[in-house]
Amino acid sequence: MERQIDKPLLGQTVLVTGASGGIGAAIVERVALEGARPIIHYCKDEDAAESLLARINGNGLVLQADLSESDGPFALWRKAVDFAGRVHGLVNNAGIRTEISIESSPGEWRAAWQNEFQVNFFAAADLCKEAIQHFRTEGGGRIVNIASRAGQRGSASESIPYGAANAAMINLTKSIARSFGREGASAVCIAPGLVRTGMAEHFIATQGEEAAVDEIPVGDMAEPKEVAELVAFVLRYGQDSLNGATLDVNGGSHIR
Repeated sequence: MERQIDKPLLGQTVLVTGASGGIGAAIVERVALEGARPIIHYCKDEDAAESLLARINGNGLVLQADLSESDGPFALWRKAVDFAGRVHGLVNNAGIRTEISIESSPGEWRAAWQNEFQVNFFAAADLCKEAIQHFRTEGGGRIVNIASRAGQRGSASESIPYGAANAAMINLTKSIARSFGREGASAVCIAPGLVRTGMAEHFIATQGEEAAVDEIPVGDMAEPKEVAELVAFVLRYGQDSLNGATLDVNGGSHIR
């Protein structure tokens, strides 16, 4: 009863990718608050990851992996299982947003697409593969894929690869849910709109804050903690029926 009321994630080990800042860091802090032991993945910013670990009183682990490399996701999963033995949740949060014009050279165009899909989709798919196999033999688990509003309504002209990769993430979640739910591997997708992170700050710097919030009916971007609270809720043991869902966090700027 104490686990359910005070610490609903008590006993869970949760791997969070791209966790050194922004939404990922907020997710780590939230799941730790609810009793989970987070595995904090980072690529380059070790100081930020270690600082985050200190903020959750050291109850977790920091792991480095470069998800732009083909073996990066598999190496990350191996290290996570070596540390924890049992992983209960995977949060695929790591992502980039590449700006590329259709006027660019064929080489630049192809490189942008390959890099975007490797980090935003292929790495997540590889981690999902490993997680599903782990969950099938270890008593189940849940995958939370962080996608984007752009994956549902399309992206701006300079970030077409970003929208396409996130659409693939949404479809991957549905396929996992349909294919492996009976085997204990459930999956849920969360699709935020603009969230007040470094990625959004870049948009504000180029387009202005008024342009950023103009199409959001609630009048402001989401805060990282809003997404984090939803991720923690999805990871709770009693939320099996959310399997396959895509949950929108966009202030009403895209309504399905």
